Amino acid sequence: MISKPTLIIGYGNPDRQDDGVAWHVLAGISQKLGRKLPAAWEDPFEIDQAYPHLIFQLQLNPEIAETLSAYSNICFVDAHTGNIPNDIQFGEISSGFQTSPFTHHITAESVLALTQSLYHAKPNAYMLSVRGYAFGFTQDLSPQTAFLTAIAINKGMDWLAGLAEE
Repeated sequence: MISKPTLIIGYGNPDRQDDGVAWHVLAGISQKLGRKLPAAWEDPFEIDQAYPHLIFQLQLNPEIAETLSAYSNICFVDAHTGNIPNDIQFGEISSGFQTSPFTHHITAESVLALTQSLYHAKPNAYMLSVRGYAFGFTQDLSPQTAFLTAIAINKGMDWLAGLAEE
């Protein structure tokens, strides 16, 4: 059982194929934890007393900093393209404001920087990123990313098991 406030937050667009892989990862973790799945990706995961809490949203926004400030451990889950060499990347991240070529996009590191600046909170933060291969207009994952999703779910569960041992 995890005693410290822990959050897994996934983001991406499930209507754009592999960009929505984070929802599938959160759904898999939820199932492995024996929790009820939302009826659709638009519906929230149930947040009960037990950690980890699970949140999915289309994109990160500055307002999430207040929510993040309540947690000791956070794992961000997102898709990546071929610019990251590994199909699944998992590692610690730290706060830092980053610019983005997209005005509507804010990075996990930037949200952590806001969390620290505005709420004086510095959670332990990690990024679990899964390679996306196709970004068409469908909710179905590509076969390659669907295969990687099962591995990513297990990585997330291993991270949680490590927290439970602390």
